[in-house]
Order: sequence, then C-alpha cells, then structure tokens
Amino acid sequence: MSRVIILGSSAAVPELGRENSHLLLEGAHGAILIDCASAPIPRLYQAGVDPARLQAVILTHFHPDHTFGLPILLLDLWLLGRKSALPLYGPAHCLERVRGVMDMYGWENWTGFYPVGFHPVEERQGAPVLENEDFSITAAPGSHTVPVIGVRVQNKATGRVLAYSSDTSPSEAIIQLAAGADLFIHEATGNGPGHSTPAQAGAAARQAEVGRLLLIHYPPGIDPRRWQAEAEAAFGGPVELARDLAVYPF
Repeated sequence: MSRVIILGSSAAVPELGRENSHLLLEGAHGAILIDCASAPIPRLYQAGVDPARLQAVILTHFHPDHTFGLPILLLDLWLLGRKSALPLYGPAHCLERVRGVMDMYGWENWTGFYPVGFHPVEERQGAPVLENEDFSITAAPGSHTVPVIGVRVQNKATGRVLAYSSDTSPSEAIIQLAAGADLFIHEATGNGPGHSTPAQAGAAARQAEVGRLLLIHYPPGIDPRRWQAEAEAAFGGPVELARDLAVYPF
C-alpha cells in the first residue's frame, strides 16, 4: 500500500527531535519527495527508504526551510552513483532560484553528474504536476509571501486522496484542492502573514469535507493539546499533529 512519511513537521524554527516540514510519498514503484529540508539522505535512511527509489522532487516554494536540503541531496545522490535523471517540479519562481543556487555551487563541473530536469508548475487550480505508475498529482496556488503551491495526490491503486497545503494563509484555492480528500495535511503555524492558525486549518478541512486533518508546520514550544483542540472545534472531525517519521497509509 502507498504511504506518506512525515520526514519533518516543524515550522521554520525547528526544535530538538523535529526537522523542518517535508514529506515523502512512497508507492509500489518508487518515492517522491515533497520539499527538501534537513539532511535528506540520512532522513530517508531513518525512514527505511532507499534513496535509489527517489523518482522526483516537488518544491512548493522558495523559502530556506523548504529547500535548503536540495543542494546536499543532489550532491549525495551523485556521490552514491545515481545515473538516472531526477526531475524537479515547482513554481517557476522557485525553480529559477534553485537553479541559481546550484550554479553558485558550480554543479556544471561535477563530472558524470546525472541529468536534473526543471519542470515549472502553473499557479492555477488543477495544474498538472506529474503522473507515474503510483500517483496522479495536481496543484493549486496557496496564499503566502512568495509564490507557493499545494498539492493533491491521488493513489491510482486505491483511489484515495491526500492533499497538502504547504505554507498558506486561508485560501479558497487550497480548500478546493483538498475537496473530499481522505487525508488533509495543513499547516498550522499560527498568526502571521502567509500562515494559518489551527482553527483556520480546521475550518479549511470542514469546508473541504475531508476525512482526517493532520496539522504540520507548527512552531516549537506550543501546547499540542491546545493546537489539536482548536482545530477539532473548527473541523468537527479527527485531528492529529504530525510527528517526525510518522507513517500514514493511503
């Protein structure tokens, strides 16, 4: 069965035992990384996933806590002997800046480096991201301080749906993206520009009529019972706080 692994659950400032927010989709035929924080190769090993299974990376937006692990991921995969191409998907704003970062590292001089493809995702409702043997993935724009996308993932084997908001303030486009999803992973940073409170995440889940709500990107030092209770009151359905390395079949 396909699954999503929470590689990190923290907001921009992490804490001991919690990495910045990023996810791994794993299907029967491979894995897809959504955002790239931490030291990705050790994190994949901790999750019990062979890095060779990685088929693609989706970057939701260009903020350091969502992209800072990408240069070392690309380097480490090369040093581990990767030969197959690795496609990168995300908003054009993000991919342009990622390419600039890699140019500063002089990656054109990495002898025998595998191909990396840049595939801009349109900032519109239902924009196609990628489709493979396991998943069909589409996107919609969120509301943040830079261009951002949330993603909707349909499991081809089961028909079940996962939606991920990424960083966003309350957004009708993200609610539409998540409509009827079995699992909705929504950020709950708290008050602040481009972010959502637990209650706002709960309200989005209620409006989208999802099955379960998983709060992610929450800051250190919060009372998890309060975060959960606020979201539950607004949603009226089951709510959990994401934990690092937790696994959710879908």
